[in-house]
Amino acid sequence: QVQLVESGGGLVQPGGSLRPSCAASGRTFNTYTMGWFRQAPGKEREFVALINMYGGSTYTDSVKGRFTISRDNAKNSVYLQMNSLKPEDTAVYYCAAGRPSFSETDYSYWGQGTQVTVSS
Repeated sequence: QVQLVESGGGLVQPGGSLRPSCAASGRTFNTYTMGWFRQAPGKEREFVALINMYGGSTYTDSVKGRFTISRDNAKNSVYLQMNSLKPEDTAVYYCAAGRPSFSETDYSYWGQGTQVTVSS
């Protein structure tokens, strides 16, 4: 069993940065692929980025070059550094633990989400 708690969302102006984090409980954190997904108002939840147990990462095209996912297995935590934020990045951001996949159905554990709003 893994419990996930996100923090670090907020309101930021276009072009700004945020670094949401996700703290996990459980002794097997380092065996999971960790993913970040987001859900904008009126839209379905979508994949943003993942990092596997070896540190390899993958991003959706719209965030490549702007977002960086990282993990600290000693702290049971995963982070999403978000730079050059755009209004279209506004969404609730969720972290999840599961298998290496772009599909949310392959992730067994989810956090409650943290709101990111990009607006002037």
